[in-house]
Amino acid sequence: MTLTLRRVKPADAAAIAEQFADPEVFGNTLQLPYGSEEIWAQRLAGMNPPAAGSNEMVLAALLDGRPVGLAGLHPAGPQVRRRHVMGLGITVAKAAQGQGVGHALMTALLDYADNWAQILRIELTVFHDNARAIRLYERHGFEHEGRLRADALRNGVYEDVLMMGRLHPRQPLVRTSAG
Repeated sequence: MTLTLRRVKPADAAAIAEQFADPEVFGNTLQLPYGSEEIWAQRLAGMNPPAAGSNEMVLAALLDGRPVGLAGLHPAGPQVRRRHVMGLGITVAKAAQGQGVGHALMTALLDYADNWAQILRIELTVFHDNARAIRLYERHGFEHEGRLRADALRNGVYEDVLMMGRLHPRQPLVRTSAG
């Protein structure tokens, strides 16, 4: 199998809608059930091209040419004093889990954040019982920062989520020419 990563495209809407139709996938996100290709096409069209000056990045992972994963860095909010912070969201189709898709998406997004996009902090929330995702985040340098009790409704139950964050592993350097 060949894994490739690229920016997400509106043409990915059908595959993404199919991915999010699986309760085990959307149940571990804050997406709602019964998403449609049309809804995803609208969302993806709004991301392409990114707004001028935006450092937002949304990637699709393709196994043998078919989208099986989606991950993005999104502004944490409009506040000027938080422009260095991005929120991370990631999902991988059930059939593609455990095949390195999440690792590849995380590696690419963190390279972008650390080396190109002037991002100092990345934050996320994850359901307390999503052990596979928590391990992935920990392997990529995210640390536990807190627990939000009864934060998100899933299958009729208010569940706790963990707050995790990651700071740039090295402070960005300033190089000056000798002169």
